[in-house]
Amino acid sequence: MSVHLLLSAGRGPQECAWALAQLLCRLEADATRQNLQIHRVQTVPGDRSGTYRSVLIRIAGAGAEAFAASWSGTLCWQAPSPYRANTSRKNWYVIAQPCRLDTPRTTFAEADVDIVACRTGGPGGQHRNKASTAVRATHRPTGIVVVVDTERQFHLNRRIAMRLLRQRIEHGDETAERAVTTARWRIHDELVRGNPTRVERPVRSPH
Repeated sequence: MSVHLLLSAGRGPQECAWALAQLLCRLEADATRQNLQIHRVQTVPGDRSGTYRSVLIRIAGAGAEAFAASWSGTLCWQAPSPYRANTSRKNWYVIAQPCRLDTPRTTFAEADVDIVACRTGGPGGQHRNKASTAVRATHRPTGIVVVVDTERQFHLNRRIAMRLLRQRIEHGDETAERAVTTARWRIHDELVRGNPTRVERPVRSPH
C-alpha cells in the first residue's frame, strides 16, 4: 500500500520553506518508527540552502494511508525565525495533502467494442437507405459511442469508427491527467494559517 503526500510552503515567507524542511525531517523520523518507507519523489528548493518550497513524497507500507492522514492539513512549525531576529512570530505554516500522482491509462482493445450495423438517413441515395452500411460502435469500458455513415461500405465505416473511438479515449485520458496535475498544484494556494491540525516544535536539548 502506498500514498503520495504533497507538502507546500504556499506563498509564505522564507521561514515557511525552512519550516517545511524541519517538518519533513520530523515526518520521515515518524515514518521510520512505524516501519514505513518514505521516498522523496519531487522537491522544489527554497531560496536558502536546505529549505523547500514544496516536496512530494511517497509513503509505502502497512498503514500508509492512516499515517498520511495524521500528517495532512495545515501543519505548524513553532520556533523563532532563524533569519530575522527582530520578529516575534514563531508559528510557520505548511500545508500537506494526499494527492494523486497520475491517472491510469485506458487500454484500447477492439474486443471491448460492440459493433452494430444500422441505417441512417440523409444524402447518399437509395443504396445507403436500404443497406445497413452505417456503424454504431460502443466502447464498453468507457461507454463512449460513435456512429459513422460517411462511407458506403460497412468495413470502411467500421475502420473509421475504431479510429474515432481510439482518439476520443486518448483525449479523455489526456484531459484526466491535466485535471490531476491542476488539482495537485492548486494545493499550493490552499494553505490556511491558523488552526493547524498538527503542531511540531524543535526538540529541546536537556540541561
